Amino acid sequence: MHALTDTADFWLQLKKEARQIVDEEPLLASFIHACILTHHNFESSLSFILSNKMADDVMPALTIREILDEAYLLEPAIVESAIEDIRAIYTRDPAVTNYLNVLVHFKGFQAVQVHRMAHYLWQQGRHQLALFLQSRNSETFAVDIHPAATIGKGVMFDHATGIVVGETAVIEDNVSILQNVTLGGTGNESGDRHPKIRQGVMLGSGAKVLGNIEIGEGSKVGAGSVVLNDVPPHVTVVGVPAKVVGRPCCPRPCDSMNQNVLEDNEPYEQA
Repeated sequence: MHALTDTADFWLQLKKEARQIVDEEPLLASFIHACILTHHNFESSLSFILSNKMADDVMPALTIREILDEAYLLEPAIVESAIEDIRAIYTRDPAVTNYLNVLVHFKGFQAVQVHRMAHYLWQQGRHQLALFLQSRNSETFAVDIHPAATIGKGVMFDHATGIVVGETAVIEDNVSILQNVTLGGTGNESGDRHPKIRQGVMLGSGAKVLGNIEIGEGSKVGAGSVVLNDVPPHVTVVGVPAKVVGRPCCPRPCDSMNQNVLEDNEPYEQA
């Protein structure tokens, strides 16, 4: 009951923000009405926005929306995760002033939600449709996530362009990933071959994390780093190849989004 109430409250806040935007910028009135104000709940709005983004000349938006609506009905956790993603972005990004802009404008958020749908279909054995959504996700948002990859809630893809996530990768709850990050393999090996990103991690722009390795809880990977080995919890790594240079200034770098690794100068002593 708490989750249902929470979702309803969130939806009321979104509608309030939508009315404010319509008042401030009448030229956006039709757009905001179509995306928000004509819908009866958050999941209806979300499916409308995503289906219109994913549609192409041979797959109409109505067909994609029916798939989304069915998944949201059968798996309400997908909707709850989307709300947690919006709240995470609102909290972490100083440029964000309301929830609505994340929902309608932020392609990193939208790309993660398309992946959630593709992952749901993959788990249902509908691999071809899941791969279609992966392809459209890559074409539309320049974000390539294999449908089998697992992504938790409270996840932020900041800017998002160029993010690649491999088939057996795992991204746990409350992780922030910036543009041009790769969670990839090291060759053409099969099986479990992609990184596991634990809670609270921040991966800086351009970081490459390769192989079946673990980025420990609360750690930070500096921009442009290449990580080929496990990273312990609550450390900062930087360089090519990446090495430990200290500890983050907070327990969850995903929240602070502090890109300056030079500030992480508390010595790290390996146990």
